[in-house]
Amino acid sequence: MTRRYLFSSESVTEGHPDKICDQISDTILDALLAEDPSSRVAAEVAVNTGLVLITGEITSKAQINFIDLARKKITEIGYLGADSGFSANSCAVLIALDEQSPDIAQGVNSAQEQREMSSEEKLDSVGAGDQGLMFGFACNETPEMMPLPISLAHRICRRMAAVRKTGQLPYLRPDGKSQVTVAYEDGRPVGIDTILISTQHAPTIGSITDEAAVQPKIKEDLWSAVVQPTFSDIDIKPDDRTRFLVNPTGKFVVGGPQGDAGLTGRKIIVDTYGGYSRHGGGAFSGKDPTKVDRSAAYACRYAAKNIVAAGLAEKCEVQLSYAIGVARPVSMLIETFGTGKVDEDSLLEAVKKIFEFRPAGIIQTFNLRNLPGERGGRFYQEVAAYGHFGRPDLELPWEQTDKAELLKEASRKSAAAV
Repeated sequence: MTRRYLFSSESVTEGHPDKICDQISDTILDALLAEDPSSRVAAEVAVNTGLVLITGEITSKAQINFIDLARKKITEIGYLGADSGFSANSCAVLIALDEQSPDIAQGVNSAQEQREMSSEEKLDSVGAGDQGLMFGFACNETPEMMPLPISLAHRICRRMAAVRKTGQLPYLRPDGKSQVTVAYEDGRPVGIDTILISTQHAPTIGSITDEAAVQPKIKEDLWSAVVQPTFSDIDIKPDDRTRFLVNPTGKFVVGGPQGDAGLTGRKIIVDTYGGYSRHGGGAFSGKDPTKVDRSAAYACRYAAKNIVAAGLAEKCEVQLSYAIGVARPVSMLIETFGTGKVDEDSLLEAVKKIFEFRPAGIIQTFNLRNLPGERGGRFYQEVAAYGHFGRPDLELPWEQTDKAELLKEASRKSAAAV
């Protein structure tokens, strides 16, 4: 019997209050690592009407101007005029930073205290910056091996930002959300049930001043300028049965930090897989790569994506867990949801041989300390909006599928040895 169900995922634009905070946090991280690759960073940001608070724990030799960095990022996002209730030039920026706890640092710093070590000893001597569990996921629903609902939601939000910045829809404002509901049959996407867009906008659109006429105009423009281009290269498209909802409350003029306060790390599902896969609870933005909440989640995605790329599963979820100050993961699990082509125990053994999951090894594999400088100081802030995974617009090291052939061979050998 065919099982039909609906699954929804949401994304938010770069002007959403929480995403403003994520981007400022990662802009700070980029700047610190560019000057001092050994920087230890846990940068937290909060925003409200006319206010930016930068707090957290930072230990670094770098000398950066936190206030200038925050204002530049807010300008880039698009909050410039006082009419939005939040402006890069006039908002207050407060700084309240501490250094990292020495109790945490001692477990991470041990490799720097011992000069005469082999490569393996160095990798083993750098402990995880915290305990916790991380998940990575991949599936074959899209070319980037992401679930279709979150992939579409991100596309819509990126497109909204693009038409705003190019002036195609100049009345749009930076704050916005999208939500896409996909119909599935027996685990495969078959249709688009609902597309929901909420976008901040000017009170009037050109000569249109009647509030009752503004929303229909926004809906019409979003369909032609945002939704249709989003689906231009997607096989599954909206049809006559697809609901298209825009600003369901009737208007969205007051938005951004004036409408809601924002915090770093409050959009962890938007950052990952849209709820399609499990999440360990740790946020990414503002954290240097010794924090396994971030780096190990990237490593999990790398392994899961290569498994799917190798044709060893249609869906794959990888879980790791760590103890603070200990380099090697406490546990590791691979789940293929009944889609695996090889035994999961054999697959697990192959993954352990091929992939590096110690914090220092992950940093080395992805070059996570030096990437900011190579990309003009903009690496981490680029993933702080529109998702950390499945980004066809960015060349991210954990999105590579260069281990697929090795996995095929190692899985075959592991299975033959059982």
